[in-house]
Amino acid sequence: MKNTSSELSSSSTDDRDGDITKLPSNGSQRDVMTLVLLFTTVTVSCILVYNSSNNPLMVLSPWKLNWFSQNKTSFKPREPASELERVLMNAAMEDKTVIIAALNEAWVAPNSIFDLFLESFHVGIGTEKYLKHVIGVCVDDKAYERCLHLHLHPHCYLINATDYDQLSGKNNYMTPGYLKLIWRRMEFLREVLALGYNFLFTDADILWFRDPFPRFFPDVDFQIACDHYNGNSSSKRNWVNSGFTYVKANNKTIKFYEFWCGSRYRFHDRRKHDQEVFNLIKRDPFVDQIGIKMRFLDTLHIGTFCEPSKDVINV
Repeated sequence: MKNTSSELSSSSTDDRDGDITKLPSNGSQRDVMTLVLLFTTVTVSCILVYNSSNNPLMVLSPWKLNWFSQNKTSFKPREPASELERVLMNAAMEDKTVIIAALNEAWVAPNSIFDLFLESFHVGIGTEKYLKHVIGVCVDDKAYERCLHLHLHPHCYLINATDYDQLSGKNNYMTPGYLKLIWRRMEFLREVLALGYNFLFTDADILWFRDPFPRFFPDVDFQIACDHYNGNSSSKRNWVNSGFTYVKANNKTIKFYEFWCGSRYRFHDRRKHDQEVFNLIKRDPFVDQIGIKMRFLDTLHIGTFCEPSKDVINV
């Protein structure tokens, strides 16, 4: 024990010269500096990682940060490729759903049915929020001008048509002008699906008393109103009314609309409107082959003149 104390005392005496501590040799000094630098680097790195746990870009090297700064334009939303796509983008809901009404000069004249259509969104229960998602699809210049004038948040689109004279008039039921207008509308809806947008098509003579979206079936591709409803939403024996149709954009619905529009020319009597053709093709094997899921809407909630709801107050 005495020897140990003596050694410690001797060592202490040898290492000191008064109050000044002796410096280590050059080799030992380099080792100590290396350890200090390594410790400092690791400590600073840990602090940076800790402070930037919610922002990983903070720990990227300067050249990577500079790359992100120079290439930030590549992360901007894609610009619309056409006027139609621009209108769709501006009007769409978060799930890329738009509400579409087809218009011509006769439908949008002052004090016409279109005024009542727009008013129903203001007075209906839970419907006013959807007005900013309505697109007026116009087939002539006067309808387009009137649409822009009436809408609080205008989403109006003018179809490029060379036969305005046949599409802008009153076009009574089943006249050549009426049929041309109907099938032009169908081609337009097919184009909307091809651009990846869901749509709820509504005739402009429909009044929106309540929010219809809670009445739609989830996970269904195609839903359509009925003139006559047999009580079974899956039955293809229901007689449809295409004036109110809710469609999800996917490969199945795009193929179905291509088939529907093309089927206009399959029959000897081509003086058929879209509803007649739908009723002729709805049981076609091709419809089953593409796997489209359809539902037919109860007239209790979506009524028509053919089968009006018996209680519009409590539905």
